[in-house]
Amino acid sequence: MSEDDLVGVRYMVDDVQAAVDFYTGHVGFSLRHSALPAFADIVRGKLRLLLAGPKSSTKRPMPDSRKPRPGGWNRIHLIVDDIQRESSSESSPPRQRRRDGEQGGAGVAE
Repeated sequence: MSEDDLVGVRYMVDDVQAAVDFYTGHVGFSLRHSALPAFADIVRGKLRLLLAGPKSSTKRPMPDSRKPRPGGWNRIHLIVDDIQRESSSESSPPRQRRRDGEQGGAGVAE
C-alpha cells in the first residue's frame, strides 16, 4: 500500500510504547516504523496513526510557550507535492497557524 492510499492522523500520547502495545495487541494495528521513545508509525487498513510522545518534535513549546498535549492537538496528516501551493490556494480556507512549518526527516510539517 502506498502513502497516498493511507489516511494519516498524528495522535499525541504520553507513552509511545504503551500505545504501540495496546493498538498492535488489541486493536489490530501493525507497526510500520519505531523511533521509541519519541515516535511510532502504526497502520490498520488505510488508517495510519503517527504516535507522538513526549520526546517527539510535536511536543516542542509553541512560540507563545504553550506546550502541546493530548486532547485537541491531534492532526490529520495529508501528503501533498507542494505545501506552499496547497496552503495559498484560493480554495484553501483561512487558518490560524500555531507555529511555522518545520523540516524533518519526513518532509515539512505545518
